Amino acid sequence: MPADVSDPEACRRMVEEIVDRFGRLDILINNAGLGIFKPIQEMTIEEWQLQVDVNLGGVFYCTKAALPHLLAAGDAWVINIGSLASRNSFSGGAGYNASKFGLLGMTEAMMLDLRYDGIRTSIIMPGSVDTHFFGRTPGPEGAWRIQPEDVSRSVLDLLAYPGRSLPSRVELRPTAPPKK
Repeated sequence: MPADVSDPEACRRMVEEIVDRFGRLDILINNAGLGIFKPIQEMTIEEWQLQVDVNLGGVFYCTKAALPHLLAAGDAWVINIGSLASRNSFSGGAGYNASKFGLLGMTEAMMLDLRYDGIRTSIIMPGSVDTHFFGRTPGPEGAWRIQPEDVSRSVLDLLAYPGRSLPSRVELRPTAPPKK
């Protein structure tokens, strides 16, 4: 169901529509994100706020809206899709890196807050994924990149873990990126 994740009310409505349609909520996967890549001296305040609102605020708003339902479900999951940019800064990435560093910290704090309430929380941090991100067109030249289905596989692998285990952080890298 589409929703503007930078809008707390839209996130609440989305979660309610999902629960109305399916009767419950057991898994929340926060996967919305955007990047505006410019040196800090060229980035506008609006561009900064947009990245933080979507990449960090959206996770907070969706999780906050979903928590009552996840708590009621018992054995539930919150899986945040982050980025290796949460650990590896790069030039032109001030807003993106800051939002992803924040997402990593928020996810780890959420894990500590929710683990005794029957909600396991993890973050998957992929490197280069062959999507339209960065304005690329997926195709054969991107075959070295992680494929979207590889990230999906990581989500399924997390969900398959027994209740006694909690992989709190998964880092995915391309096996053989081009040598520099």
